Amino acid sequence: MLGFTKKTGYGLIAMAHLATLAEGELSSAREMAERYGVPTALLMNVLKELAAAGYVESVRGARGGYRLARPLDDVTLAAFSEVLEGPLRQATCPAKTACDDEICTVEMMARCTVDDPVHRMQRRLGDFLKRITLAEIVDPAGAMADH
Repeated sequence: MLGFTKKTGYGLIAMAHLATLAEGELSSAREMAERYGVPTALLMNVLKELAAAGYVESVRGARGGYRLARPLDDVTLAAFSEVLEGPLRQATCPAKTACDDEICTVEMMARCTVDDPVHRMQRRLGDFLKRITLAEIVDPAGAMADH
């Protein structure tokens, strides 16, 4: 089953929160962490990565904080998760993971009947994640009304 790490979950929480702010309003990492019950240090790291990728803007100072740097419609779930988790890993046949590269014979590797279907499924999943925007994640009802 596909799953995202806590980093991506916390990133989605932050993006959803920042999307609710009025224009010009900022929110600190501490404020978000307290409101949603997530670890402040981890959320701060996630926000730094999102700022480096251009998804959020960081404003320094006593009244500083974060705000969205681009509309959620412009951010795909694939690109967002890649910023926080790295590229989507290529799935391998379960039979291939059971053998060591040095001991795995051509015959053993040829026995994997699900290798091609697994790769096809993974490509379709990747394509799907590239079509889903954060706007659809944050406000599924609004996104469904657009379709």
